[in-house]
Amino acid sequence: MTVSPRRASRVTIGQVLEQLRSEFPDISPSKIRFLEAEGLIEPARSESGYRRFTAGDVDRLRYILTVQRDEYLPLRVIKERLDARDGVQPPAPVNFTRSELLEAGCCQEEVLAELEDYGLIRRSRTYGADALAVVRATVALAEFGVQPRHLRAVKAAVDRETSLVEQVVAPLARQRGGREPAARTAGLVSALIVQLHGTLVSSALAEAGLALAAPEASQVPPEGRYTERGLRSASGR
Repeated sequence: MTVSPRRASRVTIGQVLEQLRSEFPDISPSKIRFLEAEGLIEPARSESGYRRFTAGDVDRLRYILTVQRDEYLPLRVIKERLDARDGVQPPAPVNFTRSELLEAGCCQEEVLAELEDYGLIRRSRTYGADALAVVRATVALAEFGVQPRHLRAVKAAVDRETSLVEQVVAPLARQRGGREPAARTAGLVSALIVQLHGTLVSSALAEAGLALAAPEASQVPPEGRYTERGLRSASGR
């Protein structure tokens, strides 16, 4: 049977791992999926929903992994470099009114009020892209029975980690002309902490017997199928 050049030029996520594992031993399907979720790579999908990578996708992934390993750059900076290489102009800052934020995030007023009460979103007359990301994540977590009150632990962890970063860069920030080096160092340190945090969570889940590979998009159950197994049913609330 003859295979078309177009189809032959695309590889599966397993084949990508085979190509890159000698250079990046810690690469995994979940890491590739995470980079896709963050918008750094955009592999095509087959008719059945599985990822298919071109040679350009693999080269892009190799670049991302290289600068992560060698320069400890946070994903935001890597994305800016990729956009500059691709000739993409950075988007203009986005501001939402309260009603626009609720509409864009498909969120109820009482949920937003709770997020503000718990400090996950700062009360303001206008809200930015970070607020929208928090709202959307909260709405998605609600499908698993996770409520805003459960996220207080996440906020507390973020506050502690931010305090640690501030302590690390404080000597730099006090120096004359040290603002930019301090900001750059803060970005590098925070990226390492986020990476460590993710590794520790994955390790803890593995010890609990919950380290299953993330499913392909085509295997994810339809929205709304999770609440019966979520925190709401576990706690009875």
